[in-house]
Amino acid sequence: MKKLALILALAPLPALAHPGGPLAHGLAGGFLHPLLGLDHVVVMLTVGLWAGLLGGRARLALPGAFLGTMGLGMALGMVGVAMPGVEAGILASVLLLGVLAALVVRLPLATAAPLVALVGLLHGQAHGLEAGAPEVTYALGALAATAVLLGAGLALATPLARLLPRARAAA
Repeated sequence: MKKLALILALAPLPALAHPGGPLAHGLAGGFLHPLLGLDHVVVMLTVGLWAGLLGGRARLALPGAFLGTMGLGMALGMVGVAMPGVEAGILASVLLLGVLAALVVRLPLATAAPLVALVGLLHGQAHGLEAGAPEVTYALGALAATAVLLGAGLALATPLARLLPRARAAA
């Protein structure tokens, strides 16, 4: 019996970042979803932070690209269009954007914006699939919370730029 308990305790379980449930519907559910998923919080703050550190047109272009394609991804997910590799793409985006922001990598806007747009599409797809059906209020809530997180990342950029020599030199 102890062996069975040990085997069950050590058996891998699926990591479901978007399981649905009561928070998968309505304005409040949509608003809370990005705030309750660590992957979402990290990516959205990081997009805002990176945009703020890059400055100039990137301050609006990167968050705008993220929000726009996130909305598209949500719409696709809500009508049942599933893209392959969404969860793996989200994980990769957390790592990639973290490195780009931490090193203040100054990609041209023509490269950075499509990259961020792809990340937004992946995150939107995850949100839309969770909702499971076309639900405008859920989408509006998720987009509003995302805008708040992107704005918080932008706000963090100013004090952090003073601490990061590479950001100061680039500004």
